[in-house]
Amino acid sequence: MKKAKAIDELRPEYKLSDFKSRGVRGKYYKRIMAERTNVVLLDRDVAKAFPDSITVNEALRSILRTRRSRRPTPPRAARRRAAA
Repeated sequence: MKKAKAIDELRPEYKLSDFKSRGVRGKYYKRIMAERTNVVLLDRDVAKAFPDSITVNEALRSILRTRRSRRPTPPRAARRRAAA
């Protein structure tokens, strides 16, 4: 059985020798699934504002607290009737 030739899909500016080792597919998969971790990709501008996951979680919890503490706003139709 012949082996298929490896296709070099790296961009020209990258060299395979620059990497310390070959990547291992699924290396962290079991751990992530066991911990039920959610992985979210942040846009670059957002990532610059948050240096680590702790600050991201603090900001999100702060937003959740303010949403919970606000009382619900009545629908527009109810507000119009109350004003009349």
